[in-house]
Amino acid sequence: MKKTDLAARLARQTRVSKAVAADELDRIVHDILRRLRRGKSAVLPGLGEFKPGETPAFEFEPQHRKDPSRGKDR
Repeated sequence: MKKTDLAARLARQTRVSKAVAADELDRIVHDILRRLRRGKSAVLPGLGEFKPGETPAFEFEPQHRKDPSRGKDR
């Protein structure tokens, strides 16, 4: 998915223009990079965490799946 695709989707879901959505996306990426350069991690709730270091890393949050036979999380 490209930045323009993400911005278009964000614009539809938040009912703002594509330009505003693209600016917000740029701000988020800039904030993540700024935190990593300062040696801090950057968390994206519901998705995962960017971690700084010699080799920067990203860890996805564990997915909680429902057991269809029980209707509960496994």
